[in-house]
Amino acid sequence: MLNRRVAVEARSLKALYTGQSNSVNTTSLIYTYLSRVNKPNKAILEAASSDAVRVSTKGLTVLSIIASTSPFIGLFGTVIGILETFSNLGSQNSASLSVVAPAISEALIATAAGIAVAIFAYTFHLILKRKAYELSSLLSSQAEVILSQVNEEL
Repeated sequence: MLNRRVAVEARSLKALYTGQSNSVNTTSLIYTYLSRVNKPNKAILEAASSDAVRVSTKGLTVLSIIASTSPFIGLFGTVIGILETFSNLGSQNSASLSVVAPAISEALIATAAGIAVAIFAYTFHLILKRKAYELSSLLSSQAEVILSQVNEEL
């Protein structure tokens, strides 16, 4: 969705820059706000940009939480697995490596899973954050062009 929004806003900005249009494209996020006022002003353009950024960054907090907590959850699972392994060792006659190694390796799977989840969550968090920044930048640029056109008319 963000890729489509960025593409729409980039086309709208290009049309403004090249003089192909005096206003934003009708599919632009800013268009809805501009259609409600007689004369574009800074406040309405900032509101449009702010709303767009708010909507586009909606899930970033959850991704950030997942990315930062999943390694710890994985480590907690590993610690529990190791504790169970040592607990079970006391009830067995043998404490050889062939008995301990499989149980410890099973416990380490939790750490690996936590790290894998963190890598993907953090990666997508950064990608979405960058796309939201691109959208914000495009909207700000369009707002500046529109405001400069209004100032030239005065």
